[in-house]
Amino acid sequence: MKIYVPMDSAAKALGADDVAAAIIAEAASRGLEIELIRNGTRGMIWLEPLVEIDRGAGRVGYGPVLPADVPALLDGTLKGLGRVEQIPFFARQTRLTFARCGVTDPLNLDDYQAHGGLAGLRRAAGLSSTEIVEEVTQSGLRGRGGAGFPTGIKWNTVRQAEADQKYIVCNADEGDSGTFADRVIMEGDPFCLIEGMAIAGLGVGATKGYIYLRSEYPDAIRVMQEAVRIARANGVLGADVLGAGRAFDMEIRVGAGAYVCGEETSLLNSLEGKRGVVRAKPPLPALQGFLGKPTVVNNVISLATVPVILEKGAQHYADFGLGRSRGTIPVQIAGNVKHGGLFETAFGMPLGELVLDIAGGTASGRPVKAVQVGGPLGAYMPLERFDTPFGYEEFDGAGGLIGHAGMVVFDDSADMLQMARFAMEFCAVESCGKCTPCRIGAVRGVETIDRIAAGDPGAIPLLTDLCETMTDGSLCALGGFTPYPVMSALTHFPEDFATAKEAAE
Repeated sequence: MKIYVPMDSAAKALGADDVAAAIIAEAASRGLEIELIRNGTRGMIWLEPLVEIDRGAGRVGYGPVLPADVPALLDGTLKGLGRVEQIPFFARQTRLTFARCGVTDPLNLDDYQAHGGLAGLRRAAGLSSTEIVEEVTQSGLRGRGGAGFPTGIKWNTVRQAEADQKYIVCNADEGDSGTFADRVIMEGDPFCLIEGMAIAGLGVGATKGYIYLRSEYPDAIRVMQEAVRIARANGVLGADVLGAGRAFDMEIRVGAGAYVCGEETSLLNSLEGKRGVVRAKPPLPALQGFLGKPTVVNNVISLATVPVILEKGAQHYADFGLGRSRGTIPVQIAGNVKHGGLFETAFGMPLGELVLDIAGGTASGRPVKAVQVGGPLGAYMPLERFDTPFGYEEFDGAGGLIGHAGMVVFDDSADMLQMARFAMEFCAVESCGKCTPCRIGAVRGVETIDRIAAGDPGAIPLLTDLCETMTDGSLCALGGFTPYPVMSALTHFPEDFATAKEAAE
């Protein structure tokens, strides 16, 4: 009998380690032979710790499981959830990037290969660098970190650059509120990211890669370090990748967790041992990146998606999606929701369907007021925009952005003026200080919103003008995008900005 207990951070925070220990102890006391596997999460966080038991007829789920439930679990009398793949939240997904997450043992390379792992890298090893980059270009893959820049074009720029050394840098500095896709895949399917980076290396001619991880992710750091060691020991990394005669190796670098180090040039500075401040562009990192050499900087999900593209072909991936948003997107559902977790779906699903149907509405039972999509710099989307399809251009047209596809839900008790103030305060705290619109503008923004809250109507046009200055004058997205949550709150929920004024009158 195989028993799966997630070792994902979210599951551990909810008691998965205690449940695993209780299962081992109870099985030992009964003289029961079991194989306990610590898998990744299936992404249904409200069911964690989600224990799965395979008695030879498929994996049946139980959750959330407490240590006290373990005797009944082994007796077979604990009420189950049925086959995990048939739970509606899971069954409605299109899992390409996360196909193995929660299914395999994250640190078992044989298990990884038995579920399609390394097929993409093996194919890439037989292709020229031009063919690899062309395959990624044709897939329509765009950067999943937030910018949505076409991955193939970035790779091609690095491929064509003349240099004695090139690098692949994976941006794993996942700092947006409500996002966890990077962490989930690093803890649940680390070889997928390693394979994607190796393919990128073969594609652009880079022989060295780095994963820049934040220190707040100790489990992901541990899993990735062990996975790199295993991959190197088995010829997936090193001087002769899978016997193809081409070299690629990588290592893990840990950052202190400054939000601005999620911006690619700040990340590169931090990676070089410098203070994490934004660099002016040009030059682009693709031409002068890490240590001044041509560098691909991609997000975790972008790189982890590459293996399935090489395995199944560009057209297979491009057949999913909407408009210029091709493939799938792992939507991370958080905040005040009934069913929070990771939901991978093809681009195009309306926002309202994700919030009200997939996530089941609010956990409080109160009406939904707004959804912030794209992290702390994302716009607040009101109910009137819930018909917006999940796609880069579609969200842009509705005054929002997808960002890293994090989605935080608020019920009707949320005070949107205070949420706007939080956005400005967040920017003030996290600003690297290099450019004036961000460094000073965010501080003035907090003060201006406080004036509005105190009943000063003249402060509203001033706030609008300040946001325009920050948008146009900031060096990076931190200062440039902070106006998204501020102005969307002001535009869609003006009553929250008028309450104090009316009270003053």
